[in-house]
Amino acid sequence: MSFESGALVRARGREWVVLPDSESDLLVLRPLGGTDDEVTGILPELEPVEPACFDPPSPDRLGDHDSCRRLRDAVRLSFRQGSGPFRSFGRIAIEPRPYQLVPLLMAMRLNPVRILIADDVGIGKTVEASLIARELLDRGEVSRMAVLCPPHLAEQWQFELSRFHIEAEPVLPGTAARLERHCRLDESLFDHYPFTIVSLDFIKSERRRQEFLAHCPELVLIDEAHTCAPGGDPRGRRHQRHQLAAGLGQDPQRHLILLTATPHSGNEDAFRSLLGLLDPELKELPEDLAGRQNEPHRRRLARHLVQRRRADIRLYLDADTPFPRRLDKEETYRLSPAYRELFQAALRYARETTTAEGLARPQQRIRWWSALALLRSLASSPAAAAATMRSRARTVEAETPEEIDEIGRRAVMDLTDDESAEGDDVIPGSDPQEEDDSGTAPRRRLLEMARRAEALEGDGDPKLAALLPHLQELLDAGYHPIVFCRFIPTAEYLAAELRRRLPGDVEISAVTGLLAPADREQRVAELAKADRRLLVCTDCLSEGINLQESFNAVVHYDLSWNPTRHEQREGRVDRFGQPSDNVRVLTYYGIDNGIDGIVLDVLLRKHKAIRNRLGISVPVPVDSQSLLEALYEGLLLRGRDSPEQLTLFEELQPLADDVHREWEDAAERERRSRTLFAQHSIRVDEVAEILREVRAAIGTGVDVQTFTIGALQRAGARIRQRNGTHEIDLSETPAALRDLLGVSGTLRVRFDLPLGEGEILLTRTHPIVEALASYVLDTALDPQCVDGIARRAGVMRTC
Repeated sequence: MSFESGALVRARGREWVVLPDSESDLLVLRPLGGTDDEVTGILPELEPVEPACFDPPSPDRLGDHDSCRRLRDAVRLSFRQGSGPFRSFGRIAIEPRPYQLVPLLMAMRLNPVRILIADDVGIGKTVEASLIARELLDRGEVSRMAVLCPPHLAEQWQFELSRFHIEAEPVLPGTAARLERHCRLDESLFDHYPFTIVSLDFIKSERRRQEFLAHCPELVLIDEAHTCAPGGDPRGRRHQRHQLAAGLGQDPQRHLILLTATPHSGNEDAFRSLLGLLDPELKELPEDLAGRQNEPHRRRLARHLVQRRRADIRLYLDADTPFPRRLDKEETYRLSPAYRELFQAALRYARETTTAEGLARPQQRIRWWSALALLRSLASSPAAAAATMRSRARTVEAETPEEIDEIGRRAVMDLTDDESAEGDDVIPGSDPQEEDDSGTAPRRRLLEMARRAEALEGDGDPKLAALLPHLQELLDAGYHPIVFCRFIPTAEYLAAELRRRLPGDVEISAVTGLLAPADREQRVAELAKADRRLLVCTDCLSEGINLQESFNAVVHYDLSWNPTRHEQREGRVDRFGQPSDNVRVLTYYGIDNGIDGIVLDVLLRKHKAIRNRLGISVPVPVDSQSLLEALYEGLLLRGRDSPEQLTLFEELQPLADDVHREWEDAAERERRSRTLFAQHSIRVDEVAEILREVRAAIGTGVDVQTFTIGALQRAGARIRQRNGTHEIDLSETPAALRDLLGVSGTLRVRFDLPLGEGEILLTRTHPIVEALASYVLDTALDPQCVDGIARRAGVMRTC
């Protein structure tokens, strides 16, 4: 006997629906009211399969309007395919915001899909890209996909894709060998595993890059795509990443989705190179696209680029997307006399070692980076200073000045366009291990200063002491702060001291690059359970892990030497999904250490001013690290004996002024770009019509809430609601329902974001909603069940 797709059959004591993948000798079946996880294949030759039908609804089991609606909603919420204008919406565990449909609409007009999503931080670029990927998969246009991202973002991507029913395998240095063991000798792991999340820095090497390009999936997503723009060093890491991305773009049939909040990255050429990955001809468009004569160029680029600020989408289709209000504040501290003396000694040592005559250029560069590392760690904490003074400089491993500068910049500066934040929090070392002109080894002076630094730890640390009242004020106001440090020794030292000095009911944890990414997430999750909590971390958490549900304040204990890194830190809590109306940001700096003043004056305050004016971050349009090198060289070579300095020396001010002028020009270009490519050309009424169709086909979050609350109340649950949170006591519901839900006690749930502590977000694909819908269907269709939640027939009585 043959069965058509969609037919109802009975086998193994239950009813099933025949799926389209069935063949004459194998039936692919999904249990009625079941999920995709329960799909199975049955051979009719080996076990009986017979047509099934349900008895007509009985007038002896009449319900009312509500009970019939519960049955309808249970069926509708069980749909997973063929829903409305998009085939994928039945298979996603979120309800997209209306503005997040715009990139999807753009993508569906392209073949192949080549799109750059450059929305602002915290808007939801991951969701927008995942919507496109899920739709391409469900339309059958692709069968494999890969996400290329920095390694520390892999687990975050794995979680996000799981909400779209895409189970992806992370391909990292620690997982690749295990994954390859499951492949045949002639099979690439990218053939064996259809969905992968690949570390950009693992796959960029020559051998692995060629393998990936040879077996590359039809769909590739590149996160932090600005790091794939070509760098100045033809042998460097950025160049390798660019070669990889360029190789992907050469296949004209490949779907390519690029994600970045900073597409320009301060460099127009870098932006053009990204556009060239989508279409080589886009690279040749005029730099200034304003004016009527450039309208054809703007239209062409607008097909591939979406770039919106929060203000563009906050009220889209009358749907309010709440973002928290950022409350910024600056606080200062002053050095104690003992700390000031140590700083002056360190400055004298740095000047003497970097200006000594007769040094070869490699020695000069080693001493320069060693001195800069010393001063930066001294401004961080006594613990970081002592560790740096006792450690060998990383640059002594290099031979040429170019290699020394490359290692020095990675160790001392904050290079957000390097591979990742991984390893950046390790102390750089300041011991050049060579004798000076007087025959006195610098190591002796460093060890003596290290002992003086260690003596300042704790009670002798004015930076720590001045911070305590600010942290106490945040905690007393109900905030959960994240304190960002630059170095591992500083974070560990600070966490230990805060445990001693803050009240015992404040739970404090430290997270640094010494922990594996999975361990970091676990430690943060454990800390989030505490009522009063404080997280101390390095920049290993400045991107990748979304912390907005558990934390709502950021303290910059150490100033970053890159404004983009500052923005990344604050973006961990200042994003959609933050349950607090306000987030606090405290910028903390030394008023008289000479180190903080330069980066604050030249970079951070200018960055903040531009962001407040435009509503977006604009990266420094020049090599900010070279700028800082020049400024700190002025501090070392032409500075005064006293470290007190908040303003630049007169001879260095013109250099800073030039940078600020270029920055303003870049900000104006960015403003025009955001105006041109905010995608106002996608008609709002078109998005509204699609939303109506989708909601009519599969239901909305309101339908999920109405069904879930009504069904559970009918089953005997006690429910209390306050401010959108529902507390559900299941203790008096049927045992069969509790077993199916996998919950026997009390739940705290919401049906929309943001979530509070201990709350579960229920969506149409959440296992609890799926199980409840299955229970409603099964009890309604079971002739032996006399007290089901829903009825197949109903009557409405009117007067």
